Parts: sequence; C-alpha cells; structure tokens
Amino acid sequence: MAKRGAEEITKEEVMVEREEAHPYAFHVSGPRNVASPTWKDLIYSSWKDANYKRTAMSCFIQAVYLLELDRQENRTAENALAPAWWMIFKYKLVQTLIDERDGSIFGAVLEWDRPAALADLVLIRPSGAPKAVLALRGTLLKSPTVRRDIEDDLRFLAWESLKGSVRFKGAFEALKSMAERYGSRNVCVAGHSLGAGFALQVGKALAKEGLYVDAHLFNPPSVSLVMSLKNIGEKAGFAWKKIKSMLPSSSETQVISDDEVEKNSALGLKNWLSNLYGEKSPVQLNKWVPHLYVNNSDYICCSYMDTDQTEDKNAEKENMGPANGEVAAKLFVKSKGKQKFLEAHGLEQWWSDDLELQLALHSSKVMSRQLKSLYSLPASQ
Repeated sequence: MAKRGAEEITKEEVMVEREEAHPYAFHVSGPRNVASPTWKDLIYSSWKDANYKRTAMSCFIQAVYLLELDRQENRTAENALAPAWWMIFKYKLVQTLIDERDGSIFGAVLEWDRPAALADLVLIRPSGAPKAVLALRGTLLKSPTVRRDIEDDLRFLAWESLKGSVRFKGAFEALKSMAERYGSRNVCVAGHSLGAGFALQVGKALAKEGLYVDAHLFNPPSVSLVMSLKNIGEKAGFAWKKIKSMLPSSSETQVISDDEVEKNSALGLKNWLSNLYGEKSPVQLNKWVPHLYVNNSDYICCSYMDTDQTEDKNAEKENMGPANGEVAAKLFVKSKGKQKFLEAHGLEQWWSDDLELQLALHSSKVMSRQLKSLYSLPASQ
C-alpha cells in the first residue's frame, strides 16, 4: 500500500510539473522584469512609466486569450492559466464577455483588486493605474472559435466596420457601463489584432457620446477593401486635379474657386459652431488620443504608418491635437528589420524586455479616415 501511495504521489507531482511548464504559463512566457506593486508605488507609481503600462495592457489581453483556452481545455480554478496574467498587477476578473453565437470568451473586465493590494501594503491605487480595464482578444485559430472570429475578420476586411457584430454590442455596453461607473478617465480599453479593431471602434463610439477612455491598440487591423477603394479614388482625384491644372485659364480659375469654396465652408462651419454654442462648443477636436502599437513588418497593421505629411517635428509632445485636418493619435512603431508575419503580429513582443519603440507620429492617413466622424458635426446638431 505504501508503495502504491508513493507511485500516486509521483504521478501527481509529474502532473503539477507539466502544468507549471505549460508554454503559456506566466512564469514561462510572461515578462521577466515586471514587479508587483508595492508600498513604494505610493511615492512613485510604476504606472507612470509608459513601458510598464504597455506591458500591463498586453498581459491583460493575453489573459483573455487564455480565458478562452482554459474554457476549451476544461481547466479549473486550480490549474487555470489566465489569472496569473492579471494578479501580478493587483487586478481581478469581474466580468467575461461571451459571444452568444458559440459561447466563446472574447473579452474581460478587470478591476483594481484593493484587498490584494492592501495585503502588500499598497494602501491606495497607484497614480496612473486604471480602476477598470476592458481587454479584448483577437482571432484564435482553434476549432471552437475560428469560425466566428474569421467572420468578424472578413466583416472588417469588407466594410472596415465591426458594428454589425454581436461582439461590438457587448463590448460597447461593457465599456460604457465602466465609464459611467468609474469615470471615463479611470477606464482603459485594450485589444490585440481583431480585438484592437473592436477596441478602436467601441472607443470611438463612446467618444461620440463625450466619454473619452484611454485606449491601447496592439497590431490593429488596417487592411480593408474599403480602404483600398478609397485610396484608388484619392489617386484618381489627384490625377484629375493635375489634368484640370493643365487646361485653359478658365478651368484654372475654377480650380482656385473650388479650393476657396472648400476653405470658406470649413471656416463657415467653425464660425457657425462658435455662434451657436459660444466658446464652449461641445464638439471638441483633441480629446481622444488612442495609443497604437505597430510592427512595420506586420502587413495587417503597417498601413497606420502612412501619412500625407512629413514626420511631425513635435512628436515628443503629449496629446497633440489634429493638424491640417488630420486626426490625433500616438503611434509607437517597432522596427527590427524584416520579420516573419507571425512574429511581427504576435502579442508577446509587446512585453519583451528588450523592446525598443519609436514614437513615429500623432496622425496617420488611416487614422484620419477611421476617426473622421469624431471631427464632424453630428446630424442632430
């Protein structure tokens, strides 16, 4: 009997060792130099460090991927992989977002875990740490989820919009509820790949209602048929203007006249808003500034690097507003030579210890197109 018991213990130890060695376990593939908040954060918050915040947001998104994998592999609370990815930062899971079509988990709401923080003598939430985070995963190439994930990928590819998806509704309702409960300044939304597409669009929809949340978008999709058609239209328009400039003087006069009309229309709209609402116009142009993390070897998101203008000389300034009609955004680019697509599009690169990022620009051609409606007068007004 004693021998059999020893064999059983050995098998249990082997099972535990295998679980601990899982490639997605936090201590195996997670960030190496990230530390749990301590009492020192009361003096100087780690969350004020942009690298720490980026690492935390990417880990929260990884946790959502693992929540779905834990569900598919029937993991219990004792051996689940996901919790370690948020517990290190003193957060807790309060809600999972479930796709009603296949029952898969595509998002999660995480809140600051005050009791856990108090256990480590962190008496108050560190400055810069959000009260709540909505994290959204991207495409998961597993048989239980791949069909619905690909459907939304194709939806974006065809229309550059995800509003028709049930996930958009669920994510928007969750984010709005969080913003109303905690205050929009205390809320973050983060996503990777397809999840970044959802995060961008629900954040934009919320901004239209005057609620501006912090947004962190990793490898956001930028490739779509709509964008390609618009690029063709823009090139055709440029060619037509060039042809018109070569026509007789009467046509040249018309070209100048068109430019003047467009300029006067913009000034007229601005003056009309000023007269209607006074100086405190509700249409504010530089409130929502999402953070985009792009790898220039990732063809899915590299189009965000395209701009009509030269690189902004003021790129080091925080939250710079739109310039010359462009929409403000903070774009961080990882440039590491030519990489394979899976590596360039992967989430794990964003918590890498040796990551070097370049703040490239605040406004991009793609971003201007996607957020254009934020800078237009609502129809009801």
